[in-house]
Amino acid sequence: MQAAPRGQPLDTDMLRDFGVSPAQATYMVKAGWLQRLSRGVYLLTGDRPSRDGIIAYLARHIPGLHAGGKTALDWQGVRHNIAFRERVQLWGCQSYDFPPWVAENMLYSYQTTKLFDDGFPDEYGLKPLPYGNSNVRVSVPERALLELASDIGKGQSLEEARNIVMTLRNIRPQVLDEFLSHCQRVKVVRLVRDLGLWSEYPWGLNLQKHVDRLGAGKRWSNRTRDGERLTLKP
Repeated sequence: MQAAPRGQPLDTDMLRDFGVSPAQATYMVKAGWLQRLSRGVYLLTGDRPSRDGIIAYLARHIPGLHAGGKTALDWQGVRHNIAFRERVQLWGCQSYDFPPWVAENMLYSYQTTKLFDDGFPDEYGLKPLPYGNSNVRVSVPERALLELASDIGKGQSLEEARNIVMTLRNIRPQVLDEFLSHCQRVKVVRLVRDLGLWSEYPWGLNLQKHVDRLGAGKRWSNRTRDGERLTLKP
């Protein structure tokens, strides 16, 4: 109990690492030392799942799980509005059946949108925050920018994205180029180009080559969830 991380749900593999068998875990629940959150998932009695603890638990079960998009930028000091209640934007590589206790303790969204080609490592550009939980990975700002663009029209407004981008002065051009070179989403690449041009920062002035790589000639157009038409030039 002294070694178990506070605020992090414990699965049976973690308990086994601590020398606790499933039978012993059942006994500890009856004795009041552990509380059962769901089948095979426990928490120290008197403890409560924390945001980082929940994400660290989920990362053990979902390949490529990380905080991305607007959340990743916010956690690195890039934000426009401060939400009354934070919604954590989680990204991963496969679908997952989230147990009810996750939503009871953390407001979140989850998506498995594949932005990059098969030759690009799924976990590239993911790392823990300085002084943060080492098991909670977060997109670097350049990757988070592509994830933010991906969410435009799916609950993320273009206006807010522009306001966020206005605070992104320190985007690393070479790193952004690397992500865009492997991005296979026409909408994402064109939106990053447009956001970069709109910001007038140096990193956003030479991105047309990535749009051309995906094919030239046609406008991209789609209707957003709000019913508005999003049209992006070639």
